[in-house]
Amino acid sequence: MVITRATEYAIRAVLHMAMQPPGVTVLKKDICREQEVTPAFLTKILQPLIKAGIVGSQRGVRGGFYLSRSADTITLLDVIRAEEGPLHLNLCLLKDGNCTRENYCPVQRVWQNAREQLTATLNGYTFAQLSEMARQNQPLPPP
Repeated sequence: MVITRATEYAIRAVLHMAMQPPGVTVLKKDICREQEVTPAFLTKILQPLIKAGIVGSQRGVRGGFYLSRSADTITLLDVIRAEEGPLHLNLCLLKDGNCTRENYCPVQRVWQNAREQLTATLNGYTFAQLSEMARQNQPLPPP
């Protein structure tokens, strides 16, 4: 599984907003400059985050984007799900009954376990934690 470029930029944009003081609206041009993304692409990638209630937008001269929730309540998983949808890893995990071998296939159990671990890891990192690590230029701690 490879996340899309849009999701990568969305994560970077949310991290940029999380590194600002709470309640600050970040100018679109500042996010674009810092994250090296075009204004049109930024607007496109932030739409799912706005719809998910993670990011808010403000129009006008002082318009821009801000976190709709506290950075300590937004996880990497939240942003990935808003951009990509649910994590599946394999077609057999899309829904029950999708694969005729699901009741006895040992590989499906491995996919399920991998998905559960990936979900737990991504859900274990908030943007408050990530922004603090970025400020201190620290590597990620183990989950």
